[in-house]
Amino acid sequence: MSEKKPASVTDKIWSVLSSVTLAVVLIAILAVTSIVGTVIEQSTDYDKNIKVISTFVGSGAAPAAYKALNALGFMDMYRSWWFMSLLILFSVNLVVCSIERLPRIWKIVTDPMIPLKDNVLRNLGIRHEITVASKPEDARSVVESVLKAGGMSPQAATSSEDGSVQVFGQKGGWARFGVYVVHGSILVIFIGAIVGAIWGFKGGLNLPEGTDSDAAYQYGSGQEIPLGFTVRCNWYETEFYGNSDMPKLFKSELTVLENGREVMKKWIRVNDPLTYKGVTFYQSSYGPIPTPQNGLFVFKVKSGSGGEQMVWAKMNQPFKIPGTDMEATVVNFSPALTTDRNTGQLYTYTSSMNNPAVEVRFTRGGQEVLRTGWIWKRWPDTGKLQGGAALEFDHYWGAQYTGLQVRKDPGVWLVYLGCILMSIALYVAFFISHRKVWVKIAGDGRKTRILIGASAHKNKHAFEKDVEKMVSGITAGLEGGV
Repeated sequence: MSEKKPASVTDKIWSVLSSVTLAVVLIAILAVTSIVGTVIEQSTDYDKNIKVISTFVGSGAAPAAYKALNALGFMDMYRSWWFMSLLILFSVNLVVCSIERLPRIWKIVTDPMIPLKDNVLRNLGIRHEITVASKPEDARSVVESVLKAGGMSPQAATSSEDGSVQVFGQKGGWARFGVYVVHGSILVIFIGAIVGAIWGFKGGLNLPEGTDSDAAYQYGSGQEIPLGFTVRCNWYETEFYGNSDMPKLFKSELTVLENGREVMKKWIRVNDPLTYKGVTFYQSSYGPIPTPQNGLFVFKVKSGSGGEQMVWAKMNQPFKIPGTDMEATVVNFSPALTTDRNTGQLYTYTSSMNNPAVEVRFTRGGQEVLRTGWIWKRWPDTGKLQGGAALEFDHYWGAQYTGLQVRKDPGVWLVYLGCILMSIALYVAFFISHRKVWVKIAGDGRKTRILIGASAHKNKHAFEKDVEKMVSGITAGLEGGV
């Protein structure tokens, strides 16, 4: 006996890469690390993740745990070298496994069907036997018609031993390749993820009203990310539920500028972002500017006849009230003014712009002080004037910033394509099967015996019902099953 040749290094590597065990291990590692990456917010502020980690290890051990996780790359896990390596290794494993098993599947699909012996037919998973009072020629014609109606292209072969005829057909052979399309879709998704991680970014940008920026900033590190264009916040607005402090909607009007020229403008809201040249701006947060330098108070001046006019004013600078002989001066501002129920005193209860109000001094001729009072944005009637006119406080422009999440993911279209392919492939893999039917027809001159055998590589129960319909069709077509 000849000695078995020892496996080469290449063969050993191929054997490891084609191992299903390796695939299971890699899937488990990717699943566990992805759970960690989901719990720990990626590329975000230190304080946020410290709070999360504290819930698991306590506040005392949280800084050390954060330091260890950060050193391992878990704070920006999906861009880390080891996570990329896992994705690449799993992709190679998928490719090698597919190559290893493809020739056998290809042979099953492409090899022509051949007649089967009786003992093989009787051992198939699905089998039926009927006897009819018809000629074999008539039976063959009906069988071929039934197979055609079932979506199969019938073929026939005659046995030289007993003169019987076998009619056989198949359909759905291509369904066996569904699993390879699943593998391919996973690879496309992984490639999209890798492309996004290498050439994309995720950052943030806080833009006060009236300001612009040509860069975003990496979460966590604060590294500047050039955008290649300029984005400006024209206006920010928050809407509340009724007279409560619960935000109902916050939105920003953004303008995109290139070479000083406006190329795009859009109001963005949560789940309705602005995208330009692959960079997407999401409405993420908002907040007040502690000491606005260029804030302007925006008023609606309504005349007694129903006309309306917008007026912009600065703190402590008088402005004319159109349609009247009065002037007004903003002398005080509160982002959230309310009345103490016990003392009746006015006070500011938060720095957020929840219930803004302005204190306005009204004069005539620049000298005569008519009155001084607070005008609330939430209650326009507080700005009513004599003669039916009204001064309504609309906005404190330049006193708030809009918080934007800025993302660029050039691989996202590959991820979407992979998801579409996977949906189609999973449907094929789970609901469409490779189905084969053999029908042996043998007659003794008075009766014809028909032996039916069938197989399906999945969904056997559903195919068995289809075969039963075929049997009923053959019996009905021959009129005389016994």
